[in-house]
Amino acid sequence: NNINMVKNMGKADKVIRIILAAIGLLLFSTQIIYGVIGIVIFILSIIFIITAILGFCPLYILFGIKTNKE
Repeated sequence: NNINMVKNMGKADKVIRIILAAIGLLLFSTQIIYGVIGIVIFILSIIFIITAILGFCPLYILFGIKTNKE
């Protein structure tokens, strides 16, 4: 199966992901959140940044969600 990476995220969705990622990275880097939970927050933050840059979220395909206005 070839998943076509059609952009399925709108601008507001991207901005929200970047803000959440920035907060997560800040909490992790200042060790407010640490340990296993800190690592999970760090990984989710990186995923949020990557998906925001690409404008594509694979989970949206599974749930039939599309937030862009094309």
